[in-house]
Amino acid sequence: MAAEVPHANSPYPPSYYAASRNTIRQPRRLEGEVEADICVVGAGYSGLSTAIHLAEHGFKIVMVEAAQVGWGASGRNGGQVVNGLNASLGTIGRRYGEKTAAFVGGMVQEGAGIIFGWVDRYGINCDLKRGNIYAAYTAQHMKDLAAKKALWQRYGMDDHELLDRAAIRQHIGSEVYEGGMIDHSGGHMHPLNLVLGEAKALETLGGVIFEQSPMTKLEQDATKAVVHTEKGRVTAKTVVVCGNAYLGNVVPELTARVMPVSTQMMATAPLGKERAEALLPTGMCVEDVRYILDYFRISADYRLIFGGGVVYGGTDPADVEAKLRPNMEKVFPQLKGERVDFAWSGNFALSFSRVPQMGRLGNRVYFAHGYSGHGVTGSHLFGRILSEAIRGDMTRFDTFAALPWIPFPGGRLFRAQYSTLGSWWYALKDKLGL
Repeated sequence: MAAEVPHANSPYPPSYYAASRNTIRQPRRLEGEVEADICVVGAGYSGLSTAIHLAEHGFKIVMVEAAQVGWGASGRNGGQVVNGLNASLGTIGRRYGEKTAAFVGGMVQEGAGIIFGWVDRYGINCDLKRGNIYAAYTAQHMKDLAAKKALWQRYGMDDHELLDRAAIRQHIGSEVYEGGMIDHSGGHMHPLNLVLGEAKALETLGGVIFEQSPMTKLEQDATKAVVHTEKGRVTAKTVVVCGNAYLGNVVPELTARVMPVSTQMMATAPLGKERAEALLPTGMCVEDVRYILDYFRISADYRLIFGGGVVYGGTDPADVEAKLRPNMEKVFPQLKGERVDFAWSGNFALSFSRVPQMGRLGNRVYFAHGYSGHGVTGSHLFGRILSEAIRGDMTRFDTFAALPWIPFPGGRLFRAQYSTLGSWWYALKDKLGL
């Protein structure tokens, strides 16, 4: 099966989030000629963060979305507000130098702060809760978490609490973990309701969102940029491209920079308050620290939402539930045979360096992508940085834009096969507890 590509009539995937969303939008398609200060392509977290930050400063914003608001990763992810990039601060320091590590370390909690702030400011109902847990299977995992806690403290972050084997059982009703670490500055929420709430916030600020209007061509010259769709076009001073894993080939310069990777999720039938709280007594979300990890949390209606696994190239497994159920029942044997009501898949954009990318194509087109599975907070942060650049402060933008991007070995044709080989190696390390 080929990687998923949005089109004008793409419905939301049959996820728990789509079934429980609290806003049913009436999509408005782009027809005819429209002008704006800024045209943002892609109505997910990156695009909406950029747009809201700019609209708050008085810019006239038009968004163009191929399918519907939050149709891609923003509306079907694990719902976990996890700080940091995929590449660790230690990796960034070794690769790019201590100055860059300090720069990144000073802002990795900023994306979560944007989310918490907007939920409050704009009254977004998305079941937001505080706290996330990194769960460790082995003593080596615990050493790694202790080192991470010390490193983050070095960059001014003191929101982390180590948990030994007994302490983690106060938070997770499972016997499989050696310990873990809480990030009290993280959290979790209903991701589709968050992005729908952000769309409404943008519209209250005067922004206009055209849905079911895929970009077919992008042009720019010395004075303007033009986004073409099947039945219309937007002329703007600046265009921001935020298609991430679902951009396709419409901007060829960006296609080879990232690879779509699918991850899978499922939601059980409602478990009831008592059973759900026995699984996660303190209501925090969890992800383990393996390379190919599991992540899970309890929804507002007391379902367990459980995700994990990757498929390079962005294809979907034939049976999501069959893939995830053994992992869920390993962590929670008490859920053996429990009914699953929803199972779905979605793509994130992987960069080879595991560091998100932002940059410019010419003078009038900006882009951001490649969050590599850490897009909930990273996209909100990068949206703010893009807005700063467009308003004239290039400081943070230039620092990220200067980081070299590395093409996938084997190019577009063999990048998925190469990454699959790499994942087998890391899966073996996970299995051996290395």
